[in-house]
Amino acid sequence: MKIVNWLRHRGSHPDGAGRQELAALAERVTRLCPYVRLVPGYRKQLAPALAVAQRYLRNVVAGLPAPSVVSAAAWDGDPYIHAFFGTAQDVMPAFSRSSDLRDYFSRSVSAPEAYAVLGMEKHERRTLGVALEGDVMRSEVPQTTISFSDHRVRICAASEAALRDEIAWRMLDQLALQALAHVASGKSRRDLIEREQVLLTTRLHLLEKQGVGMRHVLGDGDDADAGEAARLREQVAQNGTALAGAASGRAGMPERQLQALVDVLSHADASFSVKREQVRLSRVNVVLAPDSAALGEDLELMTARIPGDPPLVRTFALVCVARAGMLSPMQLLDDAARML
Repeated sequence: MKIVNWLRHRGSHPDGAGRQELAALAERVTRLCPYVRLVPGYRKQLAPALAVAQRYLRNVVAGLPAPSVVSAAAWDGDPYIHAFFGTAQDVMPAFSRSSDLRDYFSRSVSAPEAYAVLGMEKHERRTLGVALEGDVMRSEVPQTTISFSDHRVRICAASEAALRDEIAWRMLDQLALQALAHVASGKSRRDLIEREQVLLTTRLHLLEKQGVGMRHVLGDGDDADAGEAARLREQVAQNGTALAGAASGRAGMPERQLQALVDVLSHADASFSVKREQVRLSRVNVVLAPDSAALGEDLELMTARIPGDPPLVRTFALVCVARAGMLSPMQLLDDAARML
């Protein structure tokens, strides 16, 4: 099922098609909470909470700005690309180093371009600078500058619609992961076993599928090798045996996972939130007052926050990258040598 179908479904009382879509969503969110499926009528119990999450995710995805077209030349013409990168020469190396983007172009040999999510760290710094106040140029004026680092690209798609579709699915997965985190917060022996099982299973799933949920989308974490994945598989199997051997361990566990899912889906904005920040920036990324006469551009920055320990906060943007603009491995080596 294309997620765009339920993103567009606006009825407060779902019809037959709407109920089928909610059933498909229930199957999606219970992939990581399979014990929930042991509860009789779990889909019916999840349906009201899924409808709440559906409306929230629809609004978030629909509100994302249009993608910026990425290139060295765009640094002069696109205010977002100009703000995100220090120089025009910094743009394409950041995208060309993405293994996910390179893999996408390798798999999609006829694709001329890829749509992707660019995740970044945003930094604000208070400084003293020079500013024009009226007709007078003053020095040592308090200023705030914004910069961006740790540029990462993790998910790619063939079109803008497909990318928004993937973001929505990942957000839904993030809600399921958050429900697992709630279930894993107990302190008893049984709950400690469940907690380890949940965390390891979640980590393994992230490794095998190249990331589930929004942390991967925003560029969090490092790539893992096959050895780490094999070790986690062994630990997951061992914990599964321990969990199955605890006679009282499963009593109520499906119901607890179902309740956690209902709670998280009913308060989706607490598990994944996007802050829209209106800011006016000069050409050197100095924050300008909205009514400033200085030359600048009005931007809308999107920053996502995901709960955790610690929570993840990343600024992100949708982008479109042309295959022709990607640098070769040799060009990347030359670029790295230039930076030394």
